[in-house]
Amino acid sequence: MTATDRSLELINAAALAAADKLAHDIIAYDVSDVLSITDAFLLASAPSDRQVKAIVDEIEERLNKDLGAKPVRREGDREARWVLLDYVDIVVHVQHSEERVFYALERLWKDCPEIDLPEEAKATRGKAVEHARATTGDEDGDLR
Repeated sequence: MTATDRSLELINAAALAAADKLAHDIIAYDVSDVLSITDAFLLASAPSDRQVKAIVDEIEERLNKDLGAKPVRREGDREARWVLLDYVDIVVHVQHSEERVFYALERLWKDCPEIDLPEEAKATRGKAVEHARATTGDEDGDLR
């Protein structure tokens, strides 16, 4: 089984919204073969709690306005370190960069097919490492 057209539409819209708010390392996985509760996961990160919140708000607003989709659940708002938006068809995870490295969700879903995202979203790959290098002077970009 593969992600539905509706799921892909939601994933692409969410990825573009996240990219517009300068999210880092946007990636999506088709998890429909291994999970029965959703078709796809979108992962994105940001270097500050404020930016995590801005990305989440933009995704939620864009999906509602453009596609008439509202999340059935929104978790993690209080700390804004890891916010989850559950749209049933897709689940969006926006994490602070530190949580992204610590929890490494990509490792959990690496065997699932990656969903091809719009170029604007693909262009965010590696931004977390670039940001770490710029702010810490760490040549390796190690976020730990």
